[in-house]
Amino acid sequence: MSAPLFSVEGLVKRFGERVLLDDARLELEAGSGYVLTGANGTGKTTLLRVIAGLEPAERGRLAFRAQACAVPEYPEAWRREIVYVHQQPYLFRTSIEKNLDYGLARRGMPRAERAARVREALAWAGLADRREVPPHKLSGGETQRAALARAKVLDPTLLLLDEPTANLDGDARRQVLELVTALCIEKHTVVVASHDPEITRLAILNRLYISDRRIEADD
Repeated sequence: MSAPLFSVEGLVKRFGERVLLDDARLELEAGSGYVLTGANGTGKTTLLRVIAGLEPAERGRLAFRAQACAVPEYPEAWRREIVYVHQQPYLFRTSIEKNLDYGLARRGMPRAERAARVREALAWAGLADRREVPPHKLSGGETQRAALARAKVLDPTLLLLDEPTANLDGDARRQVLELVTALCIEKHTVVVASHDPEITRLAILNRLYISDRRIEADD
């Protein structure tokens, strides 16, 4: 049996005296999609941030592609393959197009290849005609679609989405749901933390539940 793409073992995370996660364990299989649920305050966002190397923890071991490390020793190289999209994404105050180009430029990709990838991602997100618009002029739905496109353009191995449809309704929510669903059926491994019933009911996603400081499969 092959090793999981990413695993968490013995994760302990505290906020002051409060223990948020206690000996939490998790395995993510390559090419699979997961929805992570649980009551508010149980640690869904924190778990995603630990997996992405953005949040410290008191104890625990992580493994990615069979390379293991203690939580404080998170390898910089992993950040090129593991991408986290915040519930309220931050976009640079330039244009959508330049936001998408930034990560590719940091990776040293040639300009022509970057431009092609950015055009493709903007079209995928339905934002081709908004490519020169600064982020502060975007609606909430457009901002979330831009954030998803910025993640997609990097072609991540593991994609972490935190409440991607929160505070959206109507057409904005529907458009973001379609993009999230598309990401989940592509080759990426995707974890979506969400309370959205339309996401939690997606049959293509395996269900994970945080309860009593542990992570369990939710059948």
